[in-house]
This record gives sequence, C-alpha cells and structure tokens, in this order.
Amino acid sequence: MYSAEEYFDLTHTLAGDYLRKFTYPWQALKGIEDLISSLSKTLGGDFVEIGENAWAHKTAKVAPTAYIGEWTIIGAHTEVRHCAFIRGKALIGDGCVIGNSVELKNAVIFDGVQIPHFNYVGDGILGYKCHMGAGAIISNVKSDKTSVTVNGVERIDTGLKKFGAILGDYVEVGCNSVINPGTIIGKNTTVYPLTSVRGVIPANCIVKSGRFETVAKQDNKG
Repeated sequence: MYSAEEYFDLTHTLAGDYLRKFTYPWQALKGIEDLISSLSKTLGGDFVEIGENAWAHKTAKVAPTAYIGEWTIIGAHTEVRHCAFIRGKALIGDGCVIGNSVELKNAVIFDGVQIPHFNYVGDGILGYKCHMGAGAIISNVKSDKTSVTVNGVERIDTGLKKFGAILGDYVEVGCNSVINPGTIIGKNTTVYPLTSVRGVIPANCIVKSGRFETVAKQDNKG
C-alpha cells in the first residue's frame, strides 16, 4: 500500500529510480535537493543553467518575469509563465505548464502536469498528466503545526511538519479546491470544484463537496 508504483508510471519522471527506494512516496520529499544535485550532473548539453543551481531544457519556455530558485530542473517543452514563483527544490518534467502566479516548492512534478492559474503546490508529488484547476491549492502545514499524518485504513505519522499531497497519474482537481496536508489521491480520480479533500482517496473516483441545488426566487416586488 502507498508504493510509488501504485500511484505513478515512473517512466514519466527523472525521479523514477529515486522514488522506487522508498516504502512511502512522501519519504522522498526530504531528499529532493540531493536528488536534483545528483541529476544535474547527468543532464547533458540539452540543458542550460538559467540561474544558480537551476537548469532548463533548451526547448523550455521560461518567462522573464518568473522566479526560479535554487535546485530546480525544468524539462523539455515545459512552459513557465508570467510571474510563476518556483521557490526551489523542484523537479519539473517534460511538457508541463507552470502558470501565472503559481507558487511551487519542494515538489516532484511528473511529465505533462498542468498547474496553470493561481495555484500553490508545496511539498508534494504530482503524477503524470495531473491537472489543477484555477485557484486550487495543496496545503502543506497543519493549523496546529504538528507533524502531518496520513489517515487511511491505518493512521501513519509521517514525521514531516510540511507535507502536502500525493496525486496519482491523471488526477483532476477542480477550481478553488483545497487538498489538505497528508492527502493521498489515487490514479484517475476527479475532485470537483470547491471541494476540501483530506485522507486517502481511492483511484477512479469522483470527490464532491456536497449537493448543489438551485431554488427559484420568490417575487417580492409586489
């Protein structure tokens, strides 16, 4: 349960071999800087250094207004748009979109992921072709600042003060949803807009916030 292979096609990230080492995927979050440092020595001539300890593939498009922090790798044909804020320790795959005013830190982003509008992703792993709707965020710290737990069949204390979420391949997160700390979402699951999600969500599900109804107005004009 919770193995990287259960949630991800590991051929769609440079972190595949690294993620296989761990019993739980969230254990990989502590070592992302070391991972990127190691990978940077093997990137080859198709990557250029665009900042201190930050590299981008020559086909990537990085807006001049984007901030790229240390220990970042940006893959081929990925687009980093206006005012994106990549704070560092971020491995971003091929064909991704990191959009307007998106904040990203300490994360592994698989190929084909779209995080396009006003999103926050902290301390998490997003699988192949995940998509986050506008304004959706991954929260990474509990309100009481205690270590984050994963609450599935059993309760697992991760020992991490900062841990956002694990999103399996093809997960869709609707606009303005909140993914709470320690959330694990299985492959192909869809989260409806305006939903607060926590715990362990199985693959191939739809997560709804509640019933939405419309009621006709009464005519109070006399």
